[in-house]
Amino acid sequence: MISRRNGTAVASATVLALTLAACGGGSGDGDGGSDGPVTWMAMLHTPTTPEKDGVIETALEEYTGTEFEVQWVPDASKEEKMNAALASGELADIVSLTQGDSTTVRTALTSGMFWDVEDYLADFPNLSQIDPVTLENARIDGELYGVPFQKIKARYGVVVRQDWLDNLGLEVPHTIEDLAQVADAFAHDDPDGNGKDDTTGFYDREESFKVGFRSLSGYFGAGSQFEVTDDGQVVPAFTTDAFKEAMEWYRGVYEDGGVNQEFVTVQKQNQQDGIAQGKGGIVVTGLFEAKNYMALAESADPETPMKWALVNDITYQDVPRRILTDTGGGMGGWLAIPKSEVKTEDELLKVLGFIDKLMDEEAFDLMTNGVEGEHYELDADGVVTVTDQTAWEQEVQPYSSSRPSETVTTYKSTSPYVDEGNELMAENEEYVITNPAQSLTSETYDSRWSTIEQQVNDAYNQYITGATEMSDYEATIESLRGQGLDQISEEFTAAYAEVNG
Repeated sequence: MISRRNGTAVASATVLALTLAACGGGSGDGDGGSDGPVTWMAMLHTPTTPEKDGVIETALEEYTGTEFEVQWVPDASKEEKMNAALASGELADIVSLTQGDSTTVRTALTSGMFWDVEDYLADFPNLSQIDPVTLENARIDGELYGVPFQKIKARYGVVVRQDWLDNLGLEVPHTIEDLAQVADAFAHDDPDGNGKDDTTGFYDREESFKVGFRSLSGYFGAGSQFEVTDDGQVVPAFTTDAFKEAMEWYRGVYEDGGVNQEFVTVQKQNQQDGIAQGKGGIVVTGLFEAKNYMALAESADPETPMKWALVNDITYQDVPRRILTDTGGGMGGWLAIPKSEVKTEDELLKVLGFIDKLMDEEAFDLMTNGVEGEHYELDADGVVTVTDQTAWEQEVQPYSSSRPSETVTTYKSTSPYVDEGNELMAENEEYVITNPAQSLTSETYDSRWSTIEQQVNDAYNQYITGATEMSDYEATIESLRGQGLDQISEEFTAAYAEVNG
């Protein structure tokens, strides 16, 4: 559960008719689940729609033994279009519901519209192997209303400029204490050797509270958005002592100049550009980002000295090694199967069988890389190289973002940063901390959380930048308790007790 679960007005059936006419909407007669092709409403993350009966669709049909039709829904307008489809019940056999934090989506899932698939997963070789943590995070109040999209559970870590460490004779940091020392040195000891005072340690952005700092707080022992206390209470992580201790530490680094002073106004693209330009040398981010920073830097200067150390094992004092999930516990939404389209258990098993086959390595390869010799080449070392970028983007990339699982296998890359990042993200699995409230329901959360979280975010920014003191941050928390914060905790606590009782 994250902050966007604040409810969205549902579009009318009239809007839906126009919408689905534009994207080849479902018939609502249930034929697809039996004799006709399996229909699938999937998100489109590319500017153009793949050609119908194109090379990937044909190859997947051949491999799975299932004819299917994709009704592509542009990601930019998915909220409006999926809400309209859910409101009218005009759906496909498979509906990609990727907005796991949407009140509208969660209400639809619990309304009886969709099959509870939990008891059927054991009948399939891949579905039966879905990670238990991912399944737990995909349930809503104990029920599983779709096959979860499987993602890497914890992709975050700390990336540090290795060349700057080398220039200053410093070791790669593996503790919070070492990280503070490196931030100080990067801010004050001219790590790039240009004789100018133009570098800092952490290069953060306006989403610090929800993204970078949130991950840092996990090292101190704070939970992933919510946590369960020893006496069984579900409380927001930002109210805990560990979170506040992390804030005090980060403010100290900021006051020392070890964080970019204007971070509260820095957009994500500006952050990436600043890092590529060598303005900062520490980023709390996805371990896959080092490759992107390198590409940006090399595009400006092919001879850039930039090198990165990827760190996934930062610890603090006696807190056991841990990492907060950044992907909802590896759950990217649901492949939901509506009863209006798939009316019998036999039809359900056909659809689940199709999804299961898409999780085979052969199908995963088609949806990730395309057709060997047409979209990519594989060298003797197993390194995948895209040979026709335009064809890959038009024909393969749309399917890549619809893979039921991102965790089937990994491919060797031409970039060592990608291979190292994949290894470190796999190591993170053992230490991941998930959100215990994600699979629970709280009406007050749905209606009030976004407002509450924004006020806490503002109080965080003011504290880190020195405009207020910790007592002011705590006063903000106290003022919010009567505005729904305590009610949210009570509702989640009751729901947690019922599901785990």
